[in-house]
Amino acid sequence: MKPRTLVAAVLLALLCAAGIGESAAAEASAPPRAFTARDLVLLARLSEPRLSPDGRWLAYTLRETDWDANKGVRSIWRIPVGEAGAQPVRLTAQGSNAGSARWSPDGRTLYFLSDRSGSDQVWSLAEGAGEARQVTHFPVDVQNFRVSPDGSHLALSLEVFPDCANLDCTKKRLAGRAARKASGVLHESLFVRHWDAWADGRRNQLYVAALGPDGAAQAEPLRVSAGVDGDIPSKPFGDESEYSFSPDGRTLYFDARAPGSGEAWSTNFDVFSVPADASARPRNLTAGNPAWDGFPLASPDGRFLYYLAMKRAGFEADRFGIRQLDLASGARREVDPAWDRSAGPLSISPDGRTLYTTADDLGEHALFAVDVASGRAQRLAAGGNIADFSMAGGLVVVARDSIVAPTDLYLVGADGSQRALTAVNAERLRGIAMSPKEDFWFAGWNGEKVRGYVVKPFGAVEGRKYPVAFLIHGGPQGSWIDDFHYRWNPEVYAGAGYAVVVIDFHGSTGYGQAFTDAISGHWGDRPLEDLRKGWAAALAKYPFLAGDRACALGASYGGYMIDWIAGNWNTPDSGPWRCLVSHDGGFDTRFIGYATEELWFTEWENGGTPWDNPREYERFNPATHTGDWKVPMLIVHGARDYRVPLDQGIAAFTVLQRRGIPSQFLEFPDENHWVLKPQNSLQWNEAVQAWLKRWTTERQP
Repeated sequence: MKPRTLVAAVLLALLCAAGIGESAAAEASAPPRAFTARDLVLLARLSEPRLSPDGRWLAYTLRETDWDANKGVRSIWRIPVGEAGAQPVRLTAQGSNAGSARWSPDGRTLYFLSDRSGSDQVWSLAEGAGEARQVTHFPVDVQNFRVSPDGSHLALSLEVFPDCANLDCTKKRLAGRAARKASGVLHESLFVRHWDAWADGRRNQLYVAALGPDGAAQAEPLRVSAGVDGDIPSKPFGDESEYSFSPDGRTLYFDARAPGSGEAWSTNFDVFSVPADASARPRNLTAGNPAWDGFPLASPDGRFLYYLAMKRAGFEADRFGIRQLDLASGARREVDPAWDRSAGPLSISPDGRTLYTTADDLGEHALFAVDVASGRAQRLAAGGNIADFSMAGGLVVVARDSIVAPTDLYLVGADGSQRALTAVNAERLRGIAMSPKEDFWFAGWNGEKVRGYVVKPFGAVEGRKYPVAFLIHGGPQGSWIDDFHYRWNPEVYAGAGYAVVVIDFHGSTGYGQAFTDAISGHWGDRPLEDLRKGWAAALAKYPFLAGDRACALGASYGGYMIDWIAGNWNTPDSGPWRCLVSHDGGFDTRFIGYATEELWFTEWENGGTPWDNPREYERFNPATHTGDWKVPMLIVHGARDYRVPLDQGIAAFTVLQRRGIPSQFLEFPDENHWVLKPQNSLQWNEAVQAWLKRWTTERQP
């Protein structure tokens, strides 16, 4: 079966499984059309699958685009797992945001976060009760939460001023600041800003609230993390996987940055334990490791604590190994020393013998079962990107996506087979054809095997050549895994008539830690060698690639690499590029060493601070090669990007303009390191495609 025919067959099966009917299936068999950036923006995004304890029900979050309001709106849905052809039912009210559905231990109540009351609070839906009830009525937003093992308490993260004695104090202080005329803020330590927000003194702190007989939480919860000068969970992306209850509910385990470690330049997170009744201060369980410890999870019998740990202080992309701590004796061991993959947050089997986690693995993000005794890791579910998973009642459900399909939920069989439970975008994707990828391998830096993949353009005709979008991933410790990306989506380029080539250069994840380590201190040589050799290998293998009509594009480290390529792979005999696109790229590595808010990143990658090791900051600095820039370039940057500050994009654009090189600068005043608002996302895609079209269009035979 041809790849495009196979994709159509999969779509038909999903349509029928979702019960859409014969007419829709017949319509899906009509001549397909290309996938567009507008299609991408309007897709529903499924996340957070949660099985009920008995495995009968599956709740999940669905984000849908409100185009007119220029935002995504989230809601909670539920589907019975064992009923063939069952249709999902929306549980939460329209017009408000809801997410983070979590079941009570008896499965009779579904808790979730909603802004229905005007702030993010915990709500509940009782079995058979109909209308949702508000559980918390706090004067500050609830960031995330967990339900205790007996269902009597909630653990919650709230952003507060640490010196406040109660929650109302935080609300009043914020109101007072907003009312005053003077706007200056005096800072005494870093961070002064992080990711996309300026520091105002508030911290995410961990609280416990008792649930009364009526199901409502106590008005003033107990702060159990008092005295810990850190965020629980960590900002800006942490969630409840960074804290958990003991099986008896009497203890909470959490991770936070180690006291006094230097927030802006340290990766030293530690795991703490604290009584859930706040009767004692938190106790540091991993003070002996100066690197990152986190994501604690107790064994079902309460004897052991499992957590993830790195070994090298200051390195955010070190391998996360799985550790076991005997809570009685203090003995600890690494569970999986021979497994050369970096584990994600953990789940555990009821008998405590198996841990479950996801990890990048050879171009996929797969679900693994890790035997606690032997450390052996076995793939349970793969095929694309396992974005999340849930286990209960003897069942395993995964949220899976791939380059040709956005996320849906699948029930995993004992043999690894996967049965679709949802098809949330079936209507939106009806009549659209996706282009499957094809992996290829080649000898890269040091003769080592490197993977890439290609995607043919929509409607490709045998014997014709097509312009190429050469995409370069960020990180730099990232990977072009088989996923459905909402910015660098290959299907959007394929739908616009471009072939796509990507390379997982040295530094990428999922190929072993040594492969990932290879990029540190070598941003401009080893990855560039892989990109050059990968491009040559792709041209030799795929005759439909028009090597003389190609543009290179990237963001973050990928944007840095575009700026580096501009001065180092840019001549007719050494570089094929008709145009370049640099999004949030690092233009001057020396300046970034001072201006980025996460200093541990630049200091590890360059072997120290800019004043202690200036040679390394200059060694692969794009700013020192601007005299060789000559390729037309589009610069894109978000004004709220504090990881790679806006001035980096402006400086690169200034060089292009001053040298008379055709160039454009697209600035988003309301975006951070990413482009999140729906209409901005469409504008971004249209600007990039217009730039590529301007420089690669050529009459075809």
